[in-house]
Amino acid sequence: MLQAHAQTLSMPPEVAAAYQKGTRSMNGQPGKNYWQNTGRYDIAVSMTPPNNRIDGVEHITYFNNSPDALRSLNMKLIVNVHRAGRNSNPESGIQVDDFQVNGTKATWDNNAATTTNYKVNLSKPLQPRDSVKLDITWHYALSRTEGRDGVIDSTTFYLAYFYPRVSVYDDYKGWDTQPHTGGLEFYNDFNDYNLKVTVPKNYIVWATGTLQNPSQVLQPEAVQKLQASFTSDSTIHIATAQDLTHKNITAQNETNTWVWTAHHISDMTVGVSDHYDWDAASVLVDDKTNRRASMQAAFPDASEDFHHSVQFGRYSLGWFSHNWPGVPYPFEKSTAFQGFADMEYPMMINDSHETDLGFAELVQDHEQAHTYFPFYMGINESRYAFMDEGWATTFEYLIGITEKGKKAADEFYKQFRVTRWIHQPHTQENPVITPSPDVTYGSGDNAYGKPSLSYLALKDMLGDELFKKALHTYMDNWNGKHPIPWDYFNSMSSGSGKNLNWFFYNWFFTPSYIDLGLEKVVQKGNNATLSIKNIGGFAIPFDVNVTYADGTADTIHQTPIVWEKNQQQITLRVKTEKQVKAITLDGGIFMDADEKNNTWTAQ
Repeated sequence: MLQAHAQTLSMPPEVAAAYQKGTRSMNGQPGKNYWQNTGRYDIAVSMTPPNNRIDGVEHITYFNNSPDALRSLNMKLIVNVHRAGRNSNPESGIQVDDFQVNGTKATWDNNAATTTNYKVNLSKPLQPRDSVKLDITWHYALSRTEGRDGVIDSTTFYLAYFYPRVSVYDDYKGWDTQPHTGGLEFYNDFNDYNLKVTVPKNYIVWATGTLQNPSQVLQPEAVQKLQASFTSDSTIHIATAQDLTHKNITAQNETNTWVWTAHHISDMTVGVSDHYDWDAASVLVDDKTNRRASMQAAFPDASEDFHHSVQFGRYSLGWFSHNWPGVPYPFEKSTAFQGFADMEYPMMINDSHETDLGFAELVQDHEQAHTYFPFYMGINESRYAFMDEGWATTFEYLIGITEKGKKAADEFYKQFRVTRWIHQPHTQENPVITPSPDVTYGSGDNAYGKPSLSYLALKDMLGDELFKKALHTYMDNWNGKHPIPWDYFNSMSSGSGKNLNWFFYNWFFTPSYIDLGLEKVVQKGNNATLSIKNIGGFAIPFDVNVTYADGTADTIHQTPIVWEKNQQQITLRVKTEKQVKAITLDGGIFMDADEKNNTWTAQ
């Protein structure tokens, strides 16, 4: 393992080129030449349940803010993922009925557009600082297999990834052509959306964004309840099972068109049902402006856990806003919708029904935490999953301490995020920095547990105040933009005022794991000198638990800073008050792969 005080963090050639071009800077901020493309999406979809067909019309204005002339566009057709695999269904893929570029009919080959990427050639290049208009009419059938989108039950549907979109064109990779396979997640531009969803009467629509026409699609009493919920701490039942039976929620037109808008956001999703309860309340998320965020839930009346979703969400949105990450929830609302996915979307959560209320709350906490990573920060999840899943796992643990107590939160974190990884062989570890598609072993560990442990180790080393200052530097630098790992590394060093490259090299660029060995203890007077070998390699915090001959005990905490000069071996001197009987190294949630060599006993 390389030893260095200020280890240089290597970069792939395309990333190094971005820094050389000045689109990114080594102080962690976007460079003076930073740019990102964007779009304006006007989408209208309709459905006639119980038919699961979606019909859509879409107008995209795509703005090229890059310095490059674009001769083609890469379109993302994520819903085409349902055309592959064991449960493949051609009807579950996008079928384009009409396609126009700048008002002129253009070529679209449905026989070729069967994967999640489709290249559209332009008749003339899209020049820098220019825009192109796309008009697309399309249809597809919602998938009937349990997943992140599709048919929930015969009259309940979740629409995710339901519209053709222009994929990200960025400063370090160009077009994002990473195939979506279901395991890897998403990378989207920040766009402005106007969305219209037309459904038959008695169907309620929940979606990302702000509902623009509640009085046109809801009956007056439901409008009043919705409005009241925006300032209420208590849960208001906008639609109960009884209301739905009496059909007194939606306007009684043959069809209703629900209109939603959202600005500078990375995606839109939609839930539709004629028999889901609708609860809502709100919570203060920004003390400076007294801004409240709406928390809503949509679910079958029989699901006990979802009857708690609004209050679970009020707690998490408030806690995340005021504690970790300590950034006010950036959107106007969040909706928890019962489906199958356990999946996050901007302002929406699609979670499974759980019989264990504690676990239901934890899952919802995790998905709410994703608001910040990847939606506030425009993470490329499909390439660097640890940049969002690792943070959601960290926030899930930190809020869990307040909900369950530290002992229970520690035990759950170890059981759910660490145990399986730490007790498996470590001969094939992939460094966390490995791009997600290239991880050959332990992809889940690289995305969730290992990076989460790194964030918690850094928090332990810097202390809460400095760690939060550094984290906010990173988030202030890159919210609404597209950060990559080196932007995180550089922002944290700048924000903390410390060169943290040695730490980031250790945690992200080495195939390490956690295993300390207490090789020798020498006691002289009131001092004990410990020789500790870092067999696994990770720079972790740990406790030195000292048991004295008289039966009393001390705990002396060590932060990861002890490994700064040498991550292989350290000599540690600790002050002891009495004759030592035994010393044990304990990492807590930083579980040790082999605990048999963690204890020394006096002879």
